[in-house]
Amino acid sequence: MPRRAGAEVRSLGRRDDEARELMDAPDCDPAMLARTYEQFGRVNAVVSNQRAVYRRWIRPRLSRHETRRVLDVGTGGADVPRALLRWARADGLRLEVVALDPDPRSYEWASRRPPVPGLVLRRTTSGELAAAGERFEVVTSNHVLHHLDGRQTGELLADSERLALGGGIAVHGDIGRSRWGYLGFALGTLPFTRNLLADSYIRADGLTSIRRSHTAPELAAVLPPGWRVRRGFPSRLEVVWSPDA
Repeated sequence: MPRRAGAEVRSLGRRDDEARELMDAPDCDPAMLARTYEQFGRVNAVVSNQRAVYRRWIRPRLSRHETRRVLDVGTGGADVPRALLRWARADGLRLEVVALDPDPRSYEWASRRPPVPGLVLRRTTSGELAAAGERFEVVTSNHVLHHLDGRQTGELLADSERLALGGGIAVHGDIGRSRWGYLGFALGTLPFTRNLLADSYIRADGLTSIRRSHTAPELAAVLPPGWRVRRGFPSRLEVVWSPDA
């Protein structure tokens, strides 16, 4: 293992909240950013286990007769909403997913993709939707929490409670920081750096994301009342607010 990678693995005992992902830089390479959005679907299918989120939290709240609404916060390229809609259609369930992201780059990229029935793209924030009185059966996000500082996390959780009022739930999934998770991602992506993952930020930013992410005890210590942490697979955490959580 290269010396730098070994040092990073040893440093995972503490969250590195000063590390910055390359794709978050306003002057990042637009072609590499587009390639990264393009690859999110494949990567999330492996590391995010969104199918489990759909089965446990979303599918039980859907109906064959009434359209139910899900909000995906920080949607990026909107690959997760598209997957949710695909699974709901296969199950014969009616679903609308509002895919929210304030970043104009991700909004514009997602807007250029072929439209999907039930997918609504919004360039706004969870706070603006909550202030407008929007309501959803499920409020969710994927790999957003590790981007936020403490104040921003508190605001997102407070917005989620307002947006899910009336029996809804909120589930924010993120990486669980661990040495095994870091090594697994580092080694698992290494063979693809010159082909599938070439000219993108996936590998570098993925490793940075793990260093920025939390452990379950770290998150549990800062969550407001009514929220709890669940462990998921692989190296996943779910921050949940629900009447029956």
